[in-house]
Amino acid sequence: MSALLSGTPLTGRVAVVSGASSGMGAATAERLAQLGAKVAVLARRKDKLDGVVENIHAAGGTALALAVDVTDREGVKAAAQRIADELGTVDLVFNNAGVQLISGIEELKVDEWQRQIDLNVTGVMNVIGAFLPQLTASAADGRPADLINTSSIAATRILEKFSIYSGTKAYISHLTRLLRVELGPKMVRVAAIEPGMVDTELPDHVTDPDASTLMANLIHDIDCLQSADIAETVAFMAAVPRHVNLTELTIMPTAQAI
Repeated sequence: MSALLSGTPLTGRVAVVSGASSGMGAATAERLAQLGAKVAVLARRKDKLDGVVENIHAAGGTALALAVDVTDREGVKAAAQRIADELGTVDLVFNNAGVQLISGIEELKVDEWQRQIDLNVTGVMNVIGAFLPQLTASAADGRPADLINTSSIAATRILEKFSIYSGTKAYISHLTRLLRVELGPKMVRVAAIEPGMVDTELPDHVTDPDASTLMANLIHDIDCLQSADIAETVAFMAAVPRHVNLTELTIMPTAQAI
């Protein structure tokens, strides 16, 4: 996707991106900074985060790297306070950390089930809990305030061996709808993006041979989404006028049929 936004429409905004060490998170952090936002990047891999921050600084932007596991509630809360102290009150959260571990239910890979629930559900909730007070404060001050959650087309597709992953993403999509009912009247925009196949490292976590083959074939056979496509979409959602909320966006490669 070529850049749709120009200039610095996000100047004055303070953004947080979780799962920012690579892929969609890293690309989105760099794009938000390019458009004028001060950006805090969260993930476990400090070395990767430092690389993202270096790219932002090299381009003249402002960024802060915080190595934190989003499943650690107190760690995320501490990160939220540090960001407020160093960058200002957060008004944009791209709640993006997640993991995809595909297996047949009868394989009983309960550790993988739990890992997905911990990161894709509990981690998402920890980020919301830590940053919601800053989002509502920003909205009360008359500023734009955005909570954008990363879901997946798996939230609504019936895909063999995707039961746990799809369940976690369905949770995120429906949670987003419910939060919008509560937070929309307070002028906090709550939205979800549901990407199809994106060429990132996420499929590398898949150990099931059938699912791995399916994803490898998709990447090989079609023009998949790139991380930059997601970054541009998130940036556009944040840049529209404050009274406009793009609540639920499904983003698919044109050629992807499933």
